[in-house]
Amino acid sequence: MPEIEEIAPRNAREEARRVLGPGARVLEPSPPAVAEPPWFADDPTEGRPLDQPGRGGGADWRAARWLGPYRRLESLPAAFAVTRLALHRLAETEISPARAALNGKIGLRWTLGGFGTPFFGEDEQLRVEHGALVRQRGDRATRAAVADSVDRGAATALGEFYGFATSVLEALRAGPAAALEPSRVQLWPEHFDVSVELGSQAAGRRAGYGASPGDGEHDEPYLYVVPWGEVPNGPRWQARGFAGAELGYGALLDAADQRALALEFFEGALSDLEARRIGA
Repeated sequence: MPEIEEIAPRNAREEARRVLGPGARVLEPSPPAVAEPPWFADDPTEGRPLDQPGRGGGADWRAARWLGPYRRLESLPAAFAVTRLALHRLAETEISPARAALNGKIGLRWTLGGFGTPFFGEDEQLRVEHGALVRQRGDRATRAAVADSVDRGAATALGEFYGFATSVLEALRAGPAAALEPSRVQLWPEHFDVSVELGSQAAGRRAGYGASPGDGEHDEPYLYVVPWGEVPNGPRWQARGFAGAELGYGALLDAADQRALALEFFEGALSDLEARRIGA
């Protein structure tokens, strides 16, 4: 049996308000639990830009939460793939089902140091934090190890990738794409990817814009765009293993501005799709 440790519960929104002031926006889910359909989850950014000029708070505190200034993604630890697989299993078999049992929703989110559920039920949350499983309910939280195959450094790198992806996708959602029927940014346990949907389905322009930590066709993480309908022609649309576009982790590591490259990739694909005519 893993050792269970009592820890302090977290409320990401209240933490941000203490540091940044009233109205602070964050990427992480926060209590209280939301019981209203269709999302049964909070939307802390409300689709608005994260930049909050004139606010206080240490740069390191904001950077750790992907609120800017933005850190760089780093080379992956050797144990990344093994850890990713172990945490993927945990997301599918324990974390997501705990939420779905109460409200039928399977979607997860990025959380500091990893990923987890939005708050549900009686202000409950399950999350992975630097490779450990945290169970929070109300004013009580516990932490325990999950598996010998989970490396702390690799789990932290996974959380960093999800944080980077979430911040970029929220920026995409808050830009001109805000008029394109955006869904919310969520982490899906089946493929372990973070994504948002944009564009008109009726016009054949809707697509999933997301970030995968790796899969059977990809040893490393990558960004992707998967159209719901026909895939445009062109060099951008030559993904490996699926019909769409992809940008590999190596390209992000080589970029002088990783965030700018990621947004350029997503916005370029969005422009390709929006340029198509209905029925073309």
